[in-house]
Amino acid sequence: MFKTLRSRLWLTYALVIGVVLGVVGLAIFVYLFRNPPSVRFARARLAEAASEIRSNRWPLDQPDRLVEPFRQFSETSGVRLILLAADGSTVIDSAGEENPQIPGLRLNTFGSNQFPIQEFRDDNGKRWLYTGFTSQAGYSLVLAMQRPRGVLLSVLADELFRPLFQAGLLAMLLSLVFAFLISRWVAAPLQRMAAAARVMEAGEHRSIKIDGPYEVRSLARAFNEMTSQMHASQKSQRDFVANVSHELKTPLTSIQGFAQAILDGTAENPETLQQAARVIYDESGRMHRMVVDLLDLARLDAGTANMQRAALDLSELLFGVTRKFTPQSQEAKVDLRTEIESLPGFIGDGDRLAQVFTNLIDNALKHTPPGGRVTVAARQVGDQVEVSVEDTGSGIQADELSRIFERFYQLDKSRRGGTERSIGLGLTIAREIIHSHGGEIYAQSEPGKGSNFVVRMPVAQPDDTTLVTERKKILERKT
Repeated sequence: MFKTLRSRLWLTYALVIGVVLGVVGLAIFVYLFRNPPSVRFARARLAEAASEIRSNRWPLDQPDRLVEPFRQFSETSGVRLILLAADGSTVIDSAGEENPQIPGLRLNTFGSNQFPIQEFRDDNGKRWLYTGFTSQAGYSLVLAMQRPRGVLLSVLADELFRPLFQAGLLAMLLSLVFAFLISRWVAAPLQRMAAAARVMEAGEHRSIKIDGPYEVRSLARAFNEMTSQMHASQKSQRDFVANVSHELKTPLTSIQGFAQAILDGTAENPETLQQAARVIYDESGRMHRMVVDLLDLARLDAGTANMQRAALDLSELLFGVTRKFTPQSQEAKVDLRTEIESLPGFIGDGDRLAQVFTNLIDNALKHTPPGGRVTVAARQVGDQVEVSVEDTGSGIQADELSRIFERFYQLDKSRRGGTERSIGLGLTIAREIIHSHGGEIYAQSEPGKGSNFVVRMPVAQPDDTTLVTERKKILERKT
């Protein structure tokens, strides 16, 4: 019992409502006990008597004429009348001299037409209600009645008790109903999340409706995002396994086939044996490159790749990478140009960045026909460095452009680079390296007009302070 969130919320609301109504009910009970109908009647009678006497304009400044009227009025109304002089002494008391005097009356309150009712205790400890007013001659008329004592049963018989009790009971019932609805409103999204989480075990991914309080809606959004990411991750893993299996299947089949030919003696002459050995060697090399790239990509994904961040001259690095491709560009009859401006000091992993730009330039040369042009440009844009590798090749279709950074994704055969077969991991690794430098990489292309790969990286990152300081020290020692 009360194991679910809904039941516990309902119980919490019920307890809070019960405590609040209990405190309010107790306060009303105490008030009714201390002010039973007899007390409220006595207060009303005092106010009525004071108003009657004042409207009749009794001659308070002539005490000798008031002794008999005081006695008669007191007998008929049950209200004790006391006339006080300006110094507070008693002039007339309808109760007689044998009754206790009224000590410490606050005469300054006797001037209002509202006739406020006050209380005091006499010498015998009895409680009195009194009110009054002051005449222009300075005499004060006090009207007093002994305060009735409260009885417990009188509260139950009070005319106010029944409607108040009924209202409190109705408020309790309505509050419990509203508490149930509110607890259901809060708990329903959480229960849907629990149900969606249970079906995830079976491989089913289900988004939940976003409703409820702000915190629950935030949790639902986070759950939906987590579900989408998990679904995408699982799909990526399935695609990854399928792609790896497919990429490994081809070279393994070639290796197995030509090895079988050697074992069976099918490859008899030296030329055939040389061809079989060449295929086995090439395919095993391709598998080795694939395994190395996969391990590299796994380290980059996990954030465990060893990035040797140090101060470097990015302009010189780009010139150096470009010079390596001069023989290849000349052989392919492609014009390889550089438009590299003077760049600010940069901190990063030189080997990894060289790997990125090597991949981009190599791809651009392979996919640019003879007579075409590849341009490597670099410039500073605000607090970032922008490097672009632009070619005049055949370009990339729009539906393929959005997928070129996916793992194992390859364009059509005409863009594979002839006999050099790509495994589709180079751009994926390049993207991870640039991301690890706090930058971004994207491609722009128009079919028939070439492609442009752009890399943007911040000049400085939060953890570069120490490296910059070290570089300054080295330069100071050299000078």
